[in-house]
Amino acid sequence: MPAARESLLDAAYTALARRPWSAVRMVDVASAAGVSRQTLYNEFGSKEGLARALVRREADGYLAGVERALATHSDARERLTATAEWTASTARENALVRAMLTGCWSERLPSPTLSAVPSSSAVPAQRRADGPLPSPGDFVAMVRDRAVAVLSGPGVHKADTAELARSCELVVRLALSCVAAPPGEGGVKDLVRTALPRQSA
Repeated sequence: MPAARESLLDAAYTALARRPWSAVRMVDVASAAGVSRQTLYNEFGSKEGLARALVRREADGYLAGVERALATHSDARERLTATAEWTASTARENALVRAMLTGCWSERLPSPTLSAVPSSSAVPAQRRADGPLPSPGDFVAMVRDRAVAVLSGPGVHKADTAELARSCELVVRLALSCVAAPPGEGGVKDLVRTALPRQSA
C-alpha cells in the first residue's frame, strides 16, 4: 500500500509540525490520512515504527536533494556550493533533517535509536526503516563519498582523489556549521567559495 504509506507519513509529518511527538496520536494520524488505524498498524507496526519510517523518509529526501545539487552545474566548485546550500537550507526548514545531521534531538521530536531494531514486518519499506538509521557521521561520509564519485572522472590519480575527498568533506562540515550558527551576509555560498581553492574542486 505505497499510497497509504505515503499519506500516513505525510499526516505524521504535519502532526509533528503542530505538536510534540509524544502528543501525536496514531488514531489522529490515521484519520488525517483517510485510512483506518488498522492500516496504520499494518504498515508500521507501532508508533516507534512510524517514527523510524518518518526519519528514514526524511533522510532519503535529504540525500535525494544532495544528488540533485551535485547535478545542477558543470563546474565542480559550484556543485559543492549547491550541495552546501541544500544542506543548510533543508536543515533550517526541516527539524527532522536538522536533528539527523547534528545529532541534537529535541523533546518535541521522535528520537529513534540509530541501531537496527528487530523487525517482523512483511512490508519491505518498514523492514528498511527498522534497519540502522544514519548518524551525523554517516551523513558526512555519504555526502562526501557521493560528491567524490560525481566529481572524479576517469583517469583521476589517487592523490587527486584524496584531495578531492578532503575538499568535499570540508564543504559538508562547513554546511553543518552553518546549521548550528547561520552565516551572515553572503551566506553559505560565500563561505564555501572562500574555503575552497578553485584548483581543489
